[in-house]
Amino acid sequence: MTTTTTASLRRDWTVAVVLFAFALLAGAGGVALVTAPPIATQWFVPTTIVGIFELRFLQQHLDTNHPVDTEMGVYDTLGLANAVTLTRGAAFAAVAGFAVVEPTPALAWVPALLYGSGCLLDWADGLTARVLGRTTVLGTKLDMAFDTLGFLVAPVVAVLWGRLPVWYLSLSAARYLFKAGRGLRHRQGKPVEKLPPSAVRRPLAGVQMVFITVALAPVLSPKTVETLAIVVLPPSLLVFLRDYLAVAGYLDRQKEHY
Repeated sequence: MTTTTTASLRRDWTVAVVLFAFALLAGAGGVALVTAPPIATQWFVPTTIVGIFELRFLQQHLDTNHPVDTEMGVYDTLGLANAVTLTRGAAFAAVAGFAVVEPTPALAWVPALLYGSGCLLDWADGLTARVLGRTTVLGTKLDMAFDTLGFLVAPVVAVLWGRLPVWYLSLSAARYLFKAGRGLRHRQGKPVEKLPPSAVRRPLAGVQMVFITVALAPVLSPKTVETLAIVVLPPSLLVFLRDYLAVAGYLDRQKEHY
């Protein structure tokens, strides 16, 4: 490890850009093969935009590629765990492309398979990091950013494809409102507490991932999906509200977690 971003780490970023470009072209070719070239072009544009955002985010945070418990050194390579996380980001970028594509029988399963695969990789990247002893601040940042992105693009596609009611997008909005509220308190000089660990935060996020995957898949009727959404959405919204109240200092912090 070194104290600054190394040339080898920057090379890894360049490799990530090249691999994403190849995956993008392959994806566009696949969409064109099963539909038509104009549809592939429609898919290509938003996928590229989201991918550029992800790669730029990675570039901006390369200097955080160090263990979570120290800033003494930066790893020379991105590592396997971060590579898995970036693959997840690519899958979510591909999902975003279908927001501007009309649903067809040939494409009906693709968003669900992509998003579901990305969710499985969410479990795999953390496990890989722990097994290899390479849990990094960069990995944490990528994980949180891609989680938030996935909870935005997948529900948007599901709504536009008639698979989810529009009010389910309140889940996507809640994530960004929480971040915006916390950032506003920082800018105003108000106290911002550390977000306490939660016994329900990750399980509820997992429930939402499974639900969104099922909603995207053409297996249940939109009416059935809407009924399920009424059940699974409120608990997650309440957790976001509770998290904001916790960081704003409005909740009793006698407990270290909740």
